[in-house]
Amino acid sequence: MAEQKPKGGVTKTAKARLELLWTVLPKIPSVIRVVLLHVLKMSEPSRYLDLRENVIVAFLRSLLDQPKPQPISKTQRMTLRDPGIKGRIWVSKVSAQVPPEESIRDVLLAAIDSSKGQFVVADGICRVPDIIPVEAEWTGYRAHASPSSELPAIPEQQKYAEMMKECSSDVTILYFHGGAYYLMDPASHRPTTKRLAKMTGGRVYSVRYRLAPQDPFPSALLDAFVSYMTLLYPPPGAVHAAVDASKIVFSGDSAGGNLSLALLQTILEIRRRGLKVTWFGHEREVPLPAAVAANSPWLDIVQSMPSWMTNQKMRSGLPNHHGNTFFIDDDFLLHPLACLHLNASWEGAPPIYVCCGWECLADEDKWFVSKLVKDGVAVVFEEYEAMPHVFAAILEKAPQSARCFDGWAKFISQACGSPQEIRSSFTTIKAKTMKEVDINVKNLSPFTEEDLRKFAFDRVGRKSSFPNTPAKL
Repeated sequence: MAEQKPKGGVTKTAKARLELLWTVLPKIPSVIRVVLLHVLKMSEPSRYLDLRENVIVAFLRSLLDQPKPQPISKTQRMTLRDPGIKGRIWVSKVSAQVPPEESIRDVLLAAIDSSKGQFVVADGICRVPDIIPVEAEWTGYRAHASPSSELPAIPEQQKYAEMMKECSSDVTILYFHGGAYYLMDPASHRPTTKRLAKMTGGRVYSVRYRLAPQDPFPSALLDAFVSYMTLLYPPPGAVHAAVDASKIVFSGDSAGGNLSLALLQTILEIRRRGLKVTWFGHEREVPLPAAVAANSPWLDIVQSMPSWMTNQKMRSGLPNHHGNTFFIDDDFLLHPLACLHLNASWEGAPPIYVCCGWECLADEDKWFVSKLVKDGVAVVFEEYEAMPHVFAAILEKAPQSARCFDGWAKFISQACGSPQEIRSSFTTIKAKTMKEVDINVKNLSPFTEEDLRKFAFDRVGRKSSFPNTPAKL
Protein backbone atom coordinates (compact mmCIF):
# COMPACT_ATOMS: atom_id res chain seq x y z
CA MET A 1 0.00 0.00 0.00
CA ALA A 2 1.43 3.39 -1.00
CA GLU A 3 2.29 5.84 1.75
CA GLN A 4 -0.29 8.63 1.95
CA LYS A 5 1.04 12.14 1.53
CA PRO A 6 -0.24 14.55 4.17
CA LYS A 7 -2.15 17.64 3.06
CA GLY A 8 0.56 20.32 2.83
CA GLY A 9 3.67 18.33 3.43
CA VAL A 10 5.90 15.41 2.61
CA THR A 11 5.56 11.80 3.63
CA LYS A 12 7.24 10.51 6.77
CA THR A 13 9.66 8.51 4.62
CA ALA A 14 10.65 11.59 2.62
CA LYS A 15 11.07 13.59 5.82
CA ALA A 16 13.31 10.92 7.28
CA ARG A 17 15.45 10.93 4.11
CA LEU A 18 15.79 14.70 4.26
CA GLU A 19 16.89 14.53 7.90
CA LEU A 20 19.46 11.90 6.97
CA LEU A 21 20.71 14.03 4.06
CA TRP A 22 21.19 17.09 6.28
CA THR A 23 23.06 14.90 8.76
CA VAL A 24 25.39 13.44 6.12
CA LEU A 25 26.21 16.56 4.06
CA PRO A 26 28.28 18.39 6.72
CA LYS A 27 30.39 15.23 7.18
CA ILE A 28 31.59 15.05 3.56
CA PRO A 29 34.74 17.22 4.06
CA SER A 30 35.90 15.11 7.01
CA VAL A 31 35.27 11.91 5.02
CA ILE A 32 37.38 13.26 2.13
CA ARG A 33 40.16 14.04 4.61
CA VAL A 34 40.03 10.47 5.96
CA VAL A 35 40.24 9.08 2.42
CA LEU A 36 43.28 11.22 1.57
CA LEU A 37 45.12 10.34 4.78
CA HIS A 38 44.36 6.68 4.21
CA VAL A 39 45.58 6.67 0.61
CA LEU A 40 48.77 8.48 1.68
CA LYS A 41 49.22 6.05 4.61
CA MET A 42 49.41 9.03 7.00
CA SER A 43 46.83 7.90 9.58
CA GLU A 44 47.19 5.23 12.23
CA PRO A 45 43.91 3.42 11.29
CA SER A 46 45.24 3.02 7.72
CA ARG A 47 47.85 0.60 9.09
CA TYR A 48 45.10 -1.82 10.17
CA LEU A 49 41.81 -1.05 8.38
CA ASP A 50 40.96 -1.03 4.69
CA LEU A 51 39.58 2.16 3.16
CA ARG A 52 35.92 1.19 3.46
CA GLU A 53 36.28 0.24 7.13
CA ASN A 54 38.24 3.40 7.90
CA VAL A 55 35.60 5.65 6.30
CA ILE A 56 32.72 3.94 8.13
CA VAL A 57 34.44 4.24 11.51
CA ALA A 58 35.40 7.87 10.91
CA PHE A 59 31.88 8.77 9.77
CA LEU A 60 30.26 7.19 12.82
CA ARG A 61 32.72 8.96 15.09
CA SER A 62 31.91 12.29 13.42
CA LEU A 63 28.20 11.72 14.11
CA LEU A 64 28.98 11.35 17.81
CA ASP A 65 31.26 14.40 17.91
CA GLN A 66 28.69 16.99 16.96
CA PRO A 67 30.03 20.57 17.38
CA LYS A 68 26.51 21.57 18.38
CA PRO A 69 24.96 18.87 20.61
CA GLN A 70 21.60 17.57 19.42
CA PRO A 71 18.66 17.25 21.83
CA ILE A 72 18.62 13.78 23.36
CA SER A 73 15.00 13.29 22.33
CA LYS A 74 15.82 13.98 18.67
CA THR A 75 18.78 11.60 18.60
CA GLN A 76 16.79 8.96 20.42
CA ARG A 77 13.81 9.29 18.08
CA MET A 78 15.99 8.78 14.99
CA THR A 79 17.34 5.47 16.35
CA LEU A 80 13.90 4.11 17.26
CA ARG A 81 12.51 4.08 13.74
CA ASP A 82 11.47 0.64 12.59
CA PRO A 83 12.91 0.03 9.09
CA GLY A 84 10.42 -2.76 8.48
CA ILE A 85 10.92 -6.51 8.29
CA LYS A 86 12.12 -8.04 5.05
CA GLY A 87 14.35 -10.91 4.05
CA ARG A 88 15.37 -14.18 5.65
CA ILE A 89 14.05 -13.43 9.10
CA TRP A 90 11.11 -14.39 11.29
CA VAL A 91 9.94 -11.81 13.81
CA SER A 92 7.07 -12.38 16.22
CA LYS A 93 6.28 -9.33 18.35
CA VAL A 94 5.08 -10.10 21.85
CA SER A 95 4.28 -8.33 25.10
CA ALA A 96 4.40 -10.47 28.21
CA GLN A 97 1.78 -10.09 30.90
CA VAL A 98 3.20 -9.00 34.26
CA PRO A 99 2.36 -10.76 37.53
CA PRO A 100 -0.17 -9.30 39.97
CA GLU A 101 2.44 -9.50 42.74
CA GLU A 102 5.21 -6.92 43.23
CA SER A 103 7.65 -9.56 44.43
CA ILE A 104 9.98 -9.36 41.43
CA ARG A 105 10.55 -5.64 41.99
CA ASP A 106 10.97 -6.12 45.75
CA VAL A 107 13.58 -8.83 45.18
CA LEU A 108 15.44 -6.65 42.68
CA LEU A 109 15.45 -3.66 45.05
CA ALA A 110 16.70 -5.92 47.85
CA ALA A 111 19.58 -7.06 45.63
CA ILE A 112 20.38 -3.46 44.72
CA ASP A 113 20.41 -2.46 48.38
CA SER A 114 22.49 -5.40 49.62
CA SER A 115 25.16 -4.98 46.92
CA LYS A 116 25.65 -1.20 47.09
CA GLY A 117 28.38 -1.35 49.74
CA GLN A 118 30.33 1.91 50.01
CA PHE A 119 29.81 2.82 46.38
CA VAL A 120 26.50 4.62 46.90
CA VAL A 121 26.18 7.98 48.65
CA ALA A 122 25.13 7.27 52.24
CA ASP A 123 21.63 8.73 52.02
CA GLY A 124 21.05 7.77 48.39
CA ILE A 125 17.60 6.33 47.70
CA CYS A 126 17.04 4.08 44.71
CA ARG A 127 14.20 4.92 42.36
CA VAL A 128 11.30 2.48 42.37
CA PRO A 129 10.21 1.74 38.79
CA ASP A 130 6.76 0.53 37.85
CA ILE A 131 6.35 -3.08 36.80
CA ILE A 132 5.08 -2.91 33.23
CA PRO A 133 4.50 -5.37 30.36
CA VAL A 134 7.82 -5.74 28.53
CA GLU A 135 7.73 -5.95 24.75
CA ALA A 136 10.10 -8.24 22.88
CA GLU A 137 10.70 -9.75 19.47
CA TRP A 138 11.10 -13.46 18.95
CA THR A 139 13.61 -13.65 16.11
CA GLY A 140 14.60 -16.63 13.97
CA TYR A 141 16.18 -17.38 10.63
CA ARG A 142 13.82 -17.84 7.66
CA ALA A 143 15.83 -20.02 5.34
CA HIS A 144 13.51 -20.25 2.33
CA ALA A 145 12.68 -16.56 2.03
CA SER A 146 14.26 -14.18 -0.45
CA PRO A 147 16.05 -10.93 0.49
CA SER A 148 12.90 -9.00 -0.44
CA SER A 149 10.36 -11.31 1.24
CA GLU A 150 7.95 -9.70 3.66
CA LEU A 151 6.44 -11.46 6.65
CA PRO A 152 3.10 -13.10 5.90
CA ALA A 153 0.00 -11.30 7.21
CA ILE A 154 -0.72 -13.82 9.95
CA PRO A 155 -1.15 -13.46 13.74
CA GLU A 156 2.00 -13.09 15.85
CA GLN A 157 1.41 -16.46 17.48
CA GLN A 158 1.39 -18.11 14.06
CA LYS A 159 4.60 -16.29 13.09
CA TYR A 160 6.17 -17.72 16.22
CA ALA A 161 4.98 -21.22 15.30
CA GLU A 162 6.43 -20.88 11.78
CA MET A 163 9.72 -19.63 13.25
CA MET A 164 9.91 -22.63 15.58
CA LYS A 165 9.55 -25.02 12.63
CA GLU A 166 12.89 -23.72 11.34
CA CYS A 167 14.82 -23.94 14.62
CA SER A 168 17.27 -26.83 14.58
CA SER A 169 18.55 -26.45 18.16
CA ASP A 170 17.12 -25.60 21.57
CA VAL A 171 19.34 -22.52 22.00
CA THR A 172 17.44 -19.51 23.33
CA ILE A 173 19.30 -16.19 23.41
CA LEU A 174 17.94 -13.50 25.73
CA TYR A 175 19.27 -10.46 23.86
CA PHE A 176 19.69 -6.87 25.06
CA HIS A 177 20.52 -4.29 22.38
CA GLY A 178 23.20 -1.64 22.76
CA GLY A 179 22.78 2.11 22.51
CA ALA A 180 24.26 3.68 25.67
CA TYR A 181 20.99 2.92 27.52
CA TYR A 182 19.14 5.71 25.73
CA LEU A 183 19.27 4.76 22.04
CA MET A 184 18.32 1.89 19.73
CA ASP A 185 15.71 -0.83 19.80
CA PRO A 186 15.29 -4.52 18.92
CA ALA A 187 14.36 -3.32 15.42
CA SER A 188 17.79 -1.72 14.94
CA HIS A 189 19.52 -4.94 15.98
CA ARG A 190 17.63 -7.40 13.78
CA PRO A 191 20.66 -8.01 11.52
CA THR A 192 22.63 -9.11 14.61
CA THR A 193 19.88 -11.24 16.16
CA LYS A 194 19.04 -12.84 12.80
CA ARG A 195 22.70 -13.76 12.28
CA LEU A 196 23.01 -15.28 15.75
CA ALA A 197 19.79 -17.24 15.23
CA LYS A 198 21.04 -18.58 11.90
CA MET A 199 24.48 -19.55 13.23
CA THR A 200 23.18 -21.28 16.38
CA GLY A 201 20.09 -22.83 14.80
CA GLY A 202 18.13 -21.37 17.70
CA ARG A 203 15.96 -18.36 18.44
CA VAL A 204 16.45 -14.96 20.00
CA TYR A 205 14.21 -13.14 22.50
CA SER A 206 15.20 -9.52 21.86
CA VAL A 207 13.95 -7.21 24.62
CA ARG A 208 12.53 -3.69 24.22
CA TYR A 209 13.65 -2.52 27.66
CA ARG A 210 12.90 0.97 28.90
CA LEU A 211 15.35 3.72 27.95
CA ALA A 212 16.82 6.68 29.79
CA PRO A 213 16.37 9.52 30.46
CA GLN A 214 12.64 8.80 30.59
CA ASP A 215 13.19 5.65 32.66
CA PRO A 216 16.57 5.63 34.41
CA PHE A 217 18.23 2.87 36.47
CA PRO A 218 16.96 0.36 37.52
CA SER A 219 14.07 0.34 35.00
CA ALA A 220 16.03 -1.49 32.28
CA LEU A 221 17.32 -4.02 34.81
CA LEU A 222 13.78 -4.71 36.04
CA ASP A 223 12.61 -5.23 32.45
CA ALA A 224 15.51 -7.63 31.86
CA PHE A 225 14.61 -9.56 35.02
CA VAL A 226 10.93 -9.74 34.03
CA SER A 227 11.98 -10.99 30.58
CA TYR A 228 14.10 -13.79 32.04
CA MET A 229 11.31 -14.90 34.37
CA THR A 230 8.93 -14.77 31.38
CA LEU A 231 11.11 -17.28 29.52
CA LEU A 232 11.44 -19.56 32.54
CA TYR A 233 7.84 -19.39 33.73
CA PRO A 234 5.58 -18.24 30.85
CA PRO A 235 2.71 -15.95 31.94
CA PRO A 236 -0.85 -16.64 30.82
CA GLY A 237 -1.20 -16.05 27.08
CA ALA A 238 2.50 -16.39 26.26
CA VAL A 239 3.22 -17.93 22.85
CA HIS A 240 6.19 -19.99 24.10
CA ALA A 241 6.55 -22.99 26.39
CA ALA A 242 8.74 -22.85 29.50
CA VAL A 243 12.45 -22.67 28.66
CA ASP A 244 14.96 -24.49 30.84
CA ALA A 245 17.64 -22.17 32.24
CA SER A 246 20.34 -24.49 30.86
CA LYS A 247 19.20 -23.53 27.36
CA ILE A 248 19.19 -19.75 27.90
CA VAL A 249 22.19 -17.52 27.22
CA PHE A 250 22.14 -13.82 28.12
CA SER A 251 23.75 -11.76 25.37
CA GLY A 252 24.11 -8.17 24.28
CA ASP A 253 26.40 -5.54 22.84
CA SER A 254 27.76 -2.40 24.50
CA ALA A 255 25.12 -1.21 27.00
CA GLY A 256 23.28 -4.46 26.26
CA GLY A 257 26.40 -6.30 27.38
CA ASN A 258 26.28 -4.26 30.57
CA LEU A 259 22.63 -5.20 31.06
CA SER A 260 23.24 -8.91 30.45
CA LEU A 261 26.02 -8.94 33.05
CA ALA A 262 24.02 -6.76 35.47
CA LEU A 263 21.20 -9.31 35.27
CA LEU A 264 23.67 -12.12 35.95
CA GLN A 265 25.15 -10.30 38.96
CA THR A 266 21.62 -9.59 40.24
CA ILE A 267 20.82 -13.31 40.08
CA LEU A 268 24.09 -14.15 41.86
CA GLU A 269 23.16 -11.72 44.64
CA ILE A 270 19.62 -13.12 44.87
CA ARG A 271 21.02 -16.61 45.22
CA ARG A 272 23.58 -15.51 47.81
CA ARG A 273 20.70 -14.21 49.90
CA GLY A 274 18.47 -17.21 49.29
CA LEU A 275 15.64 -15.11 47.84
CA LYS A 276 12.76 -16.35 45.71
CA VAL A 277 10.24 -14.53 43.53
CA THR A 278 6.49 -14.87 43.85
CA TRP A 279 5.39 -15.07 40.21
CA PHE A 280 1.73 -15.51 39.26
CA GLY A 281 0.87 -17.12 42.58
CA HIS A 282 3.88 -19.43 42.81
CA GLU A 283 7.15 -19.05 44.69
CA ARG A 284 9.85 -19.47 42.06
CA GLU A 285 13.60 -20.08 42.12
CA VAL A 286 15.82 -17.79 40.06
CA PRO A 287 18.28 -20.18 38.40
CA LEU A 288 21.49 -19.17 36.67
CA PRO A 289 21.48 -19.13 32.85
CA ALA A 290 23.69 -21.41 30.80
CA ALA A 291 26.11 -18.58 30.06
CA VAL A 292 26.56 -14.91 29.19
CA ALA A 293 28.02 -13.76 25.86
CA ALA A 294 28.89 -10.05 25.81
CA ASN A 295 30.14 -8.16 22.77
CA SER A 296 32.14 -5.03 23.71
CA PRO A 297 30.33 -4.80 27.06
CA TRP A 298 30.25 -1.31 28.58
CA LEU A 299 31.16 -1.90 32.22
CA ASP A 300 32.63 1.40 33.39
CA ILE A 301 29.53 3.59 33.16
CA VAL A 302 31.38 6.68 34.42
CA GLN A 303 34.11 6.21 31.77
CA SER A 304 36.95 6.46 34.26
CA MET A 305 39.60 4.04 32.98
CA PRO A 306 42.57 5.28 30.92
CA SER A 307 41.52 3.73 27.59
CA TRP A 308 38.59 6.16 27.47
CA MET A 309 41.23 8.75 26.56
CA THR A 310 44.02 6.73 24.96
CA ASN A 311 41.80 4.82 22.49
CA GLN A 312 39.73 7.71 21.17
CA LYS A 313 40.89 7.04 17.59
CA MET A 314 38.98 3.76 17.59
CA ARG A 315 35.81 5.12 19.15
CA SER A 316 32.79 4.46 16.95
CA GLY A 317 29.82 3.65 19.12
CA LEU A 318 29.70 5.24 22.55
CA PRO A 319 29.40 8.99 23.04
CA ASN A 320 31.47 10.47 25.84
CA HIS A 321 28.87 11.49 28.40
CA HIS A 322 31.17 12.26 31.33
CA GLY A 323 29.23 9.98 33.62
CA ASN A 324 26.04 9.50 31.62
CA THR A 325 24.03 10.95 34.51
CA PHE A 326 20.75 10.73 32.64
CA PHE A 327 20.99 6.92 32.79
CA ILE A 328 21.35 6.77 36.57
CA ASP A 329 20.98 9.15 39.53
CA ASP A 330 24.23 10.72 40.72
CA ASP A 331 24.13 8.96 44.10
CA PHE A 332 24.11 5.59 42.34
CA LEU A 333 26.68 6.26 39.61
CA LEU A 334 29.16 3.78 41.10
CA HIS A 335 26.69 1.11 42.13
CA PRO A 336 28.17 -2.28 41.18
CA LEU A 337 25.03 -3.17 39.19
CA ALA A 338 25.78 -0.18 36.94
CA CYS A 339 29.59 0.01 37.11
CA LEU A 340 30.01 -3.73 36.82
CA HIS A 341 33.80 -3.74 37.01
CA LEU A 342 33.45 -2.70 40.67
CA ASN A 343 31.70 -5.90 41.77
CA ALA A 344 33.22 -7.75 44.70
CA SER A 345 32.86 -11.23 43.24
CA TRP A 346 31.70 -13.23 40.21
CA GLU A 347 32.28 -16.54 41.93
CA GLY A 348 29.68 -19.13 40.93
CA ALA A 349 28.92 -17.50 37.57
CA PRO A 350 28.37 -19.69 34.50
CA PRO A 351 30.81 -19.48 31.55
CA ILE A 352 31.23 -15.98 30.08
CA TYR A 353 32.32 -14.85 26.62
CA VAL A 354 33.77 -11.36 26.12
CA CYS A 355 35.11 -9.78 22.95
CA CYS A 356 36.35 -6.27 22.28
CA GLY A 357 38.55 -4.26 19.94
CA TRP A 358 41.06 -1.51 20.48
CA GLU A 359 38.36 0.75 21.85
CA CYS A 360 37.64 3.16 24.66
CA LEU A 361 36.36 0.44 26.96
CA ALA A 362 39.20 -2.03 26.34
CA ASP A 363 40.69 -1.45 29.81
CA GLU A 364 37.50 -2.29 31.66
CA ASP A 365 36.82 -5.39 29.55
CA LYS A 366 40.34 -6.73 30.06
CA TRP A 367 40.15 -6.02 33.78
CA PHE A 368 36.82 -7.83 33.96
CA VAL A 369 38.24 -10.90 32.22
CA SER A 370 41.18 -11.03 34.64
CA LYS A 371 38.74 -10.69 37.55
CA LEU A 372 36.65 -13.60 36.26
CA VAL A 373 39.74 -15.78 36.12
CA LYS A 374 40.62 -14.91 39.73
CA ASP A 375 37.06 -15.79 40.77
CA GLY A 376 37.24 -19.21 39.12
CA VAL A 377 34.83 -18.49 36.24
CA ALA A 378 35.35 -20.12 32.83
CA VAL A 379 35.89 -17.26 30.38
CA VAL A 380 36.54 -17.02 26.64
CA PHE A 381 38.11 -13.69 25.67
CA GLU A 382 38.78 -12.45 22.14
CA GLU A 383 40.56 -9.19 21.39
CA TYR A 384 40.44 -7.90 17.81
CA GLU A 385 43.44 -5.84 16.83
CA ALA A 386 42.60 -2.26 15.76
CA MET A 387 38.85 -2.93 15.63
CA PRO A 388 36.41 -0.27 16.93
CA HIS A 389 33.51 -0.62 19.34
CA VAL A 390 30.93 -3.30 18.31
CA PHE A 391 32.70 -3.60 14.96
CA ALA A 392 30.93 -6.85 14.06
CA ALA A 393 27.63 -4.96 13.74
CA ILE A 394 28.94 -1.89 11.89
CA LEU A 395 31.53 -3.54 9.60
CA GLU A 396 29.34 -6.41 8.47
CA LYS A 397 31.50 -7.46 5.51
CA ALA A 398 34.86 -7.35 7.28
CA PRO A 399 36.57 -10.73 7.82
CA GLN A 400 37.08 -9.78 11.47
CA SER A 401 33.31 -9.47 11.84
CA ALA A 402 32.75 -12.93 10.37
CA ARG A 403 35.33 -14.32 12.79
CA CYS A 404 33.69 -12.48 15.69
CA PHE A 405 30.22 -13.84 14.93
CA ASP A 406 31.72 -17.30 14.53
CA GLY A 407 33.33 -17.21 17.99
CA TRP A 408 30.27 -15.59 19.56
CA ALA A 409 27.81 -18.13 18.12
CA LYS A 410 30.01 -21.17 18.78
CA PHE A 411 30.33 -20.20 22.44
CA ILE A 412 26.54 -19.84 22.77
CA SER A 413 25.91 -23.22 21.12
CA GLN A 414 28.50 -24.95 23.28
CA ALA A 415 27.10 -23.38 26.47
CA CYS A 416 23.68 -24.87 25.69
CA GLY A 417 25.00 -28.18 24.40
CA SER A 418 28.20 -29.18 26.19
CA PRO A 419 29.10 -26.51 28.77
CA GLN A 420 31.46 -28.89 30.57
CA GLU A 421 33.76 -28.72 27.55
CA ILE A 422 34.20 -24.93 27.69
CA ARG A 423 37.80 -24.09 28.56
CA SER A 424 39.09 -20.62 29.36
CA SER A 425 40.99 -19.07 26.47
CA PHE A 426 42.45 -15.64 25.72
CA THR A 427 43.18 -14.72 22.11
CA THR A 428 44.21 -11.76 19.97
CA ILE A 429 43.01 -11.80 16.35
CA LYS A 430 45.38 -9.80 14.15
CA ALA A 431 43.80 -7.18 11.89
CA LYS A 432 45.06 -7.99 8.40
CA THR A 433 46.34 -11.55 8.66
CA MET A 434 43.54 -12.83 10.96
CA LYS A 435 46.27 -14.76 12.76
CA GLU A 436 45.23 -15.90 16.24
CA VAL A 437 47.74 -15.36 19.04
CA ASP A 438 47.37 -16.57 22.62
CA ILE A 439 47.38 -13.94 25.38
CA ASN A 440 48.97 -14.51 28.76
CA VAL A 441 46.05 -13.66 31.04
CA LYS A 442 48.46 -12.62 33.80
CA ASN A 443 49.48 -9.69 31.59
CA LEU A 444 45.98 -8.80 30.47
CA SER A 445 45.42 -5.89 32.85
CA PRO A 446 48.03 -3.84 34.74
CA PHE A 447 45.50 -2.36 37.16
CA THR A 448 44.76 -3.28 40.77
CA GLU A 449 41.39 -3.18 42.48
CA GLU A 450 42.59 -0.10 44.34
CA ASP A 451 43.36 1.56 40.99
CA LEU A 452 39.80 0.88 39.80
CA ARG A 453 38.27 2.45 42.88
CA LYS A 454 40.51 5.50 42.59
CA PHE A 455 39.69 5.98 38.89
CA ALA A 456 35.96 5.71 39.57
CA PHE A 457 35.77 7.91 42.66
CA ASP A 458 38.01 10.57 41.11
CA ARG A 459 35.83 10.60 38.01
CA VAL A 460 32.65 11.43 39.92
CA GLY A 461 34.41 13.83 42.30
CA ARG A 462 33.98 11.77 45.43
CA LYS A 463 36.47 10.59 48.02
CA SER A 464 36.72 6.84 48.40
CA SER A 465 35.75 5.52 51.82
CA PHE A 466 37.76 2.35 51.23
CA PRO A 467 41.05 1.88 53.11
CA ASN A 468 44.14 2.82 51.11
CA THR A 469 45.45 -0.71 51.08
CA PRO A 470 44.99 -3.33 48.38
CA ALA A 471 41.99 -5.47 49.22
CA LYS A 472 39.25 -7.37 47.55
CA LEU A 473 36.29 -5.22 46.58
